[in-house]
Amino acid sequence: MNHSSNMEQMSLFDNRNETTPLASRLRPKTLEHFVGQEHLLGEGKMLRQLIERDQISSMIFWGPPGVGKTTLASIIAGKTRSNFINFSAVTSGIKEIKEVMAQAEQNRFLGVRTLLFVDEIHRFNKAQQDAFLPFVEKGSIVLIGATTENPSFEINGALLSRCRVFVLKPLTKENLTELLHHALAAKEGFGEQNITITERQLEAIAAFADGDARTALNILEMAVLNGEILSEGAIRVTDEELEQCISRKSLLYDKAGEEHYNLISALHKSMRNSDPDAALYWMYRMLDGGENPLYIARRLIRFASEDIGMADSQALIVAVAAYQACHFLGMPECDVHLAHAVTYLSMAPKSNAMLQAVETCRRDMKEKRAEPVPLQLRNAPTKLMKSLHYGENYEYAHNAKEKLTRMECLPESMKGTRYYHPTEQGAEKQVKERLLKIKAWKEER
Repeated sequence: MNHSSNMEQMSLFDNRNETTPLASRLRPKTLEHFVGQEHLLGEGKMLRQLIERDQISSMIFWGPPGVGKTTLASIIAGKTRSNFINFSAVTSGIKEIKEVMAQAEQNRFLGVRTLLFVDEIHRFNKAQQDAFLPFVEKGSIVLIGATTENPSFEINGALLSRCRVFVLKPLTKENLTELLHHALAAKEGFGEQNITITERQLEAIAAFADGDARTALNILEMAVLNGEILSEGAIRVTDEELEQCISRKSLLYDKAGEEHYNLISALHKSMRNSDPDAALYWMYRMLDGGENPLYIARRLIRFASEDIGMADSQALIVAVAAYQACHFLGMPECDVHLAHAVTYLSMAPKSNAMLQAVETCRRDMKEKRAEPVPLQLRNAPTKLMKSLHYGENYEYAHNAKEKLTRMECLPESMKGTRYYHPTEQGAEKQVKERLLKIKAWKEER
């Protein structure tokens, strides 16, 4: 692919490109140029209508980095008739908040609405968030917050209840490829340069960026600035330069391609075979190839129940903790947490009884009719339901000395069906013994 222009070639270093990052130069100013978040901004979608009608109420944009939270605020700023204030939770304290609120109060008396955008709102402590609350309540300000953290945990309940939460999703590979093409063609980007870069290289950048537009554009900019300079100022991006820009030798393997699945397969099978050394090797091969550590952590969570299950239920706790650690720290620090989890899962006793139970049950869902819930198990909140014998003959296990009853909990046609067959591996041996005792007790009576 060759991106060129008949216009006079411009130096990479003699204009504002030198100081302003590509991602900032290309920040869209209208919804028409915004890429991604179709579930919120597509034709007729609620957020699009609110922005176009200038009917913004207090809201929180929640999503990962580089998906357009700040850009959306910028578009709203250009669209609204309100006084727009950009506020950073990183650099502002109570004093600055009170100054802004005082100004907002004055504006309200003058009939001017104030829109306050707070980037990284989760960085505010409780006292700082509380300082906003009375002004949001009485309408002095319309608050727009952006956060990468779950608002349920990071935003005060009273403040959150007055804000509408919009969840922004990671950009798709197609979204990112579209952005990269735009960057190469746009005047604000490299449209006035003669840049040669292959579609495969662009797809590799999009795959590595993993849903983050800022990362994708930063890599493209670095690759162009370090590209091979040809005659008449033309620049060609080579694989070697692209690899160096992000220090990942396996970058040019598509993360959705065969190599990606070969590596995760090798990791799973090494852990399943209780080989921690091989498992650590394949895990690090994935990290070195630019794999998102959260993807690896998600696969470990699945493995913990699929291949270990009740043989060591602690495995699931360790895997989930590793995911949280990766989320908190990111690369490169989180590699040791992944190594911890991979080693634990490799050394844990193995059982696939959970997987077998789920697969057998799933097959029954497809092949057998949906049986009605037995009367004794039905909820009976009304007199009519009681008159229809809902809940009749229900036996409350806590009333029994053994905490067991003979009540049948499966539909009549499925009586005796077993999905869970515990093994004798690890802690599951005790589970198997208990299950056999329970079944023997019921049969005796």
